[in-house]
Amino acid sequence: MKDEVINIFSLSLAPENFPEFKKLAAKIVAATSKEPGTLMYEYSVNDDHTVAHIIERYRADAVVSHIEETFAPFGEKFLELVTVTSLLVYGSPDAPTRKLLDGFGAVYMHSFDGFTRT
Repeated sequence: MKDEVINIFSLSLAPENFPEFKKLAAKIVAATSKEPGTLMYEYSVNDDHTVAHIIERYRADAVVSHIEETFAPFGEKFLELVTVTSLLVYGSPDAPTRKLLDGFGAVYMHSFDGFTRT
């Protein structure tokens, strides 16, 4: 995982905002799917549409461009519809990446054992 960064966002939302949030997420996913450095980008929601998660997996050098270029045009509307309640970050993001993720209240997790199968 040393050359990758994985982010897990937890979001709170009002159930009545879910249809609009779902449409916005589809636009963000479509834009993000064009990024070669994004390896996984998936939205999930609980049964009552009050909690959503985003699981993101990037090449370590791709996070900044995702946030500054791809996500930025959607950011204001995104934050009108949801509140970021937590962000867990796995991997070893560099200083510019950390600076951006810190704005979302990032908690950095440090791997100390395990493996990845490809």
